[in-house]
Amino acid sequence: MNIVFMGTPAFAVPSLEMLLEQGYNVVAVVTQPDRPQGRKKVLTPTPVKEAALRHGIPVLQPLRMRSAEAVEELATYEPDVIVTAAYGQILPKAVLDLPQHGCLNVHGSLLPKYRGGAPIQRAIINGEQETGITLMYMAEGLDTGDMIAKTIVPITDEDTSGTLFEKLSLAGAELLQEQLPKVLKGEADRVPQVDEESSYAKNLTRDDERIDWSASSRAIYNRVRGLVPFAGGFTLWKDEVFKVWEITKPEAVSVKQSGQAPGTILSLSDKGIEVQTGDGSVFLTTVQPAGKKAMNASEFLRGGILKQGEVLV
Repeated sequence: MNIVFMGTPAFAVPSLEMLLEQGYNVVAVVTQPDRPQGRKKVLTPTPVKEAALRHGIPVLQPLRMRSAEAVEELATYEPDVIVTAAYGQILPKAVLDLPQHGCLNVHGSLLPKYRGGAPIQRAIINGEQETGITLMYMAEGLDTGDMIAKTIVPITDEDTSGTLFEKLSLAGAELLQEQLPKVLKGEADRVPQVDEESSYAKNLTRDDERIDWSASSRAIYNRVRGLVPFAGGFTLWKDEVFKVWEITKPEAVSVKQSGQAPGTILSLSDKGIEVQTGDGSVFLTTVQPAGKKAMNASEFLRGGILKQGEVLV
């Protein structure tokens, strides 16, 4: 039984490792091309590629999986099933039709909610209290295929995208381990998605990272933790980008500071930088001014250059 695994970020690694630990014959791994990383733009392999190389598995890195050359190369491995997890490219029909047992996807949401490329971040930003993993058969549409099984993962107030990615990656590997034998025996469920119940989690843009101080304290808190650790939120201070990596969880009930515009700095203390929001205030506790590293707010305040009454926009 030949399995081809397709994935790119750390989210996908536990599923690949599970297949290998369980003795499945993973004949090849497909992942995104190496990308420049860091200030020095060092060409860096994906986490999935690193895992595959540790196990001596052939790695394919087509720029476009839709190209005839990529499909032809993949076909030489004669996959009986293809397993994907956050691969990052839409598979063409020519690939979907290759394996006799189909193409499976480990998707980081409870479909049909949050189809698309950023389901984990969007779930936190939108204040969801739970999410999960859906194991599904892939179809030509974006995350529209029949569902095999789901598992629910709660979202705590302390979760960031980073912690939730880790929880869901492990849950995905467990669900795949449980369901793959049924798929290979032809005994797995196939539950069609109801399009009317669907929602789309589009990839995050620079606009998504900008903090709207007129929003509620809870919405701002959710946005920042939904962006951590991959991007962080940002605002402008003195016309320069001022990044926000952590804020305190707002109280259940906020009282609006009368007469202060959203974004106004209300106080500077050991608790952090208190900023007016649309319905109260939040304390920024980890920040990154332009050209500097991320730092504790109290460390930044020792410079004395931020003043009470200034406005972040």
